[in-house]
Amino acid sequence: MIKAISIHSYSFKLSLTLLLTGVLLSVIPVKAQEYPGCFIRERSGDVVNLTQSVCGLFPTSTPLSANPTTPGIFQIPIKRREGGIPVIDVNFNGKNTFEMLLDTGASGVVITSAMATALAVQPHGNLPVNTASDQVINQQVGRVNSIDVGGLQIRDVEVSISPVLEIGLLGQGFFGNYDITIKQDVIEFRSRA
Repeated sequence: MIKAISIHSYSFKLSLTLLLTGVLLSVIPVKAQEYPGCFIRERSGDVVNLTQSVCGLFPTSTPLSANPTTPGIFQIPIKRREGGIPVIDVNFNGKNTFEMLLDTGASGVVITSAMATALAVQPHGNLPVNTASDQVINQQVGRVNSIDVGGLQIRDVEVSISPVLEIGLLGQGFFGNYDITIKQDVIEFRSRA
């Protein structure tokens, strides 16, 4: 009789556990795999592509891209930081790629004189620019056909040409319609609904 009670008690506990697990799983939203291929998500939330290194031994149908498959989200790798500001690769006109600072305080896109020469930007005027040091300097203004960062592209963009900067600034003129999350080694641009 004691054995029957302990078996019954165990059976009841198992049934209750399965019932509670089923209830919890039915109310907790679950997201399907958001990245194709082979990857691991670190504690920080960053996604590490294992397709080539670890999982290259096992072929996958689609390698992990720099961008998630979620529409409206673009992930751009941070190459390094200068003074704490992220440096990313930016493609101009579908041909030339330059390193630029992602400057959330800049109102526009500022390219260097060397970039303007390489892109054959034709200045069409001057623009007084207020700098972070509260100085006003005049910069030439021109246009580029396109700017592309990690698949996020805008066309016919006005840029100012700085005679003093050594690296360009990618500012609000590029990402002003997106919410930005700056993580340790990636920047996410999310379309605003």
